[in-house]
Amino acid sequence: MSNHRIKEKTVAFERLLNIMDDLRKGCPWDKEQTLESLRHLTIEEVYELSDAILEGDLNEVKKELGDLMLHLVFYAKIGSETNDFDMKDVLDGISEKLIFRHPHIYGDVEVSSPEEVKNNWEKLKLKEGKKSVLEGVPQSMPPLVKAYRIQEKVKGVGFEWEYSQQVWDKVLEEMNELKHEVETGGSKEKMEDELGDLLFALVNYSRYIGVNPEDALERTNKKFIRRFQFIETESAKDGKSIEAMSLDEMDVYWNKAKGLEG
Repeated sequence: MSNHRIKEKTVAFERLLNIMDDLRKGCPWDKEQTLESLRHLTIEEVYELSDAILEGDLNEVKKELGDLMLHLVFYAKIGSETNDFDMKDVLDGISEKLIFRHPHIYGDVEVSSPEEVKNNWEKLKLKEGKKSVLEGVPQSMPPLVKAYRIQEKVKGVGFEWEYSQQVWDKVLEEMNELKHEVETGGSKEKMEDELGDLLFALVNYSRYIGVNPEDALERTNKKFIRRFQFIETESAKDGKSIEAMSLDEMDVYWNKAKGLEG
């Protein structure tokens, strides 16, 4: 990368920092924001970025990255006002962490695969003083994502099945246990336990086949929405009310929607 391009990026980042200073001084809304008030807005921005990525809309990805970058700058600005941290502290902190966690780049450690890098990453975290490899899993993380992250982290220290067939066998085992509880009239709590075990096992299997379960489920959500909305719009064109249609009638439109998707 040329020095000119690096300078352009530095100037662009400095511009955003200066704009943030102006907004914090002059805008009534920006003045009153706190770390707490921004939190839920930041989560919303992350989901909007996720949507753009799943849709493959790179122009929208660029826009959402800008929105998210604004939030990061905003948090750093608030931190500087209380003298707890500023943007330099934030950037220095992540740079130092990356250097420490990449001894295969900045040290003499050798690695042969991305998986080995991830495993070393988790072990290095323990050297930083963490008491548990699961310490870094946010409590408020959505359960499906949390299950995936938990499994990734324990894999980093060797707590992992050896073959994918073993994991699939576990899925079948949990499915049968859930079926047994349902068929024998088990308590709601017991059925909930078994369903949770089954979902956890399915998330684990997804890792072994290289599929992110969050992405897979969201793609299915979007697909279902498209197909159901097709039923609504096309049946209305035919003068039908979806509330009065039978399941078989709706299924005809559903299959048409599937056919249009190729």
